Amino acid sequence: MIEILNRYPRVAEYLKNEVGFEKWSQCHYPGLRYNITTTNMVESLNSMLVNVRDFPYVALLDVIQEKMSKWWNDRRIVAMALTTPLTPSRESQLRPRFAQSNGRHTSQLNPVTYHVKGGELEGVVDIFNKTCTCKEFDIDKLLCVHAVAAAHHAHVSVYSLVSPYYTKEYYVLAYSETIYPVGSQSQWDVPNEVIARIVLPREVKDKKRGRPKTSRFPSVGEFRKRKNRCGKCDAYGHYKKKCNSQTGSTEGNPPTNVPV
Repeated sequence: MIEILNRYPRVAEYLKNEVGFEKWSQCHYPGLRYNITTTNMVESLNSMLVNVRDFPYVALLDVIQEKMSKWWNDRRIVAMALTTPLTPSRESQLRPRFAQSNGRHTSQLNPVTYHVKGGELEGVVDIFNKTCTCKEFDIDKLLCVHAVAAAHHAHVSVYSLVSPYYTKEYYVLAYSETIYPVGSQSQWDVPNEVIARIVLPREVKDKKRGRPKTSRFPSVGEFRKRKNRCGKCDAYGHYKKKCNSQTGSTEGNPPTNVPV
């Protein structure tokens, strides 16, 4: 927020007074979110379907089903082979905090509350409600450095305080189902009311002239780099002045083997 205030004071005032911190800052949001909400999943699917999105609908759905089945099976194999209590990403995130919690001074305030000092920020941890004044334990549902130190002081297992959604059991359960292919149309069991339903084609508007656009429009704030084309060798990525090609294009130049 300080950086936004220094660079864009009017934007900072708008975010603070009109929008509110809880609508754009994760640490002020009163509900529960898993990490940060982004459109990365949509972008990943777009990149996966870039070569097949012109297929007919049935063929496109078959490609999506085949890819999803492979993803589910690969992740199921990884989940079943886990030897750690938590998922790989959360385990790698929690492990370094064990060493970081060493040397922290921990004092007990009541049977479930501990005060942890040391480092850049001290914290008050409630191991019963699974909260910490640094808010990291509250939001991520994964122990912060203060919570790890408090758990060691209270002789409580660190893994018992982690959200169950990060455990191996939930990881296996998430991919326990199997995505089967649709199969041949002759094997479909379609209800009679669906067969009797008449579906009319949508109204077709007049098509615009020219070739239809296949690439999507850039999002707000997204800039695409324009590829430079060399006027000497017709290659992309550099200009004519920086071209190292010895041959190059002879378009527009007189032949060298004919007298002028």
